[in-house]
Amino acid sequence: MVSPPARQDHARSLREAFSLYPTGVVALAASIGGERVGMAVNSFTSVSLDPALVAVSAARTSRTWPRLSAAPELGMSVLADHHGDLSRRLASREGDRFAGHRWTDTPGGALLLEGAALWLSCRPHSRFDGGDHEIALYEIVDVEVFSQVRPLVFHQSQYRAIEHPEQPARTAAAS
Repeated sequence: MVSPPARQDHARSLREAFSLYPTGVVALAASIGGERVGMAVNSFTSVSLDPALVAVSAARTSRTWPRLSAAPELGMSVLADHHGDLSRRLASREGDRFAGHRWTDTPGGALLLEGAALWLSCRPHSRFDGGDHEIALYEIVDVEVFSQVRPLVFHQSQYRAIEHPEQPARTAAAS
C-alpha cells in the first residue's frame, strides 16, 4: 500500500511528466437557462471521423462540468495564441468568465468564441469513468475552421505559441 505522502509525490511526478506533452486549450461553453456557462480544458482529442466524435475529460471536482455536461449542445472553441488570459479566466472559480470577449450563440445553445482557431458544435454521445475525471464523447454537428489563426498551446504549465513559417510567432502571455 502506498502511503499518502508517496501518493502526493507520485501525483506531482505524473503532473510534471504529463506537462511535457503539449496540448491545445479548448473553451467548452453553452447557454443554459439563459446563463452563459463555460470552462477551459486541455484534455481534448479527436476520436473518430465516422461518426465524427471528439472526447473531453473533466475533473470530477469541477463545479462547472455537471452543468455543461447536461447541455443538449456544447460549443468547443480551440483557443488562439492570444487567449492566455481567457484560458485562465475560464479555469477560475470566480468572476465573469466571458468578460472582454465576443461569443456567438448557435440555435442549439452552444457558445463559440470569436477569434478562435476552430469551432465545433457538439451533442453528447456517451460518457466513461476516467478515475478522477469523467471522459465524455461528443458528436460533432457543425464545424468551422479558421486555419489562419494560431492556436494556444499549453506545455510545461505555460502557454506557448506555434510559429507559422509565413508569420512570426507572438509570445503568449504566461503570467
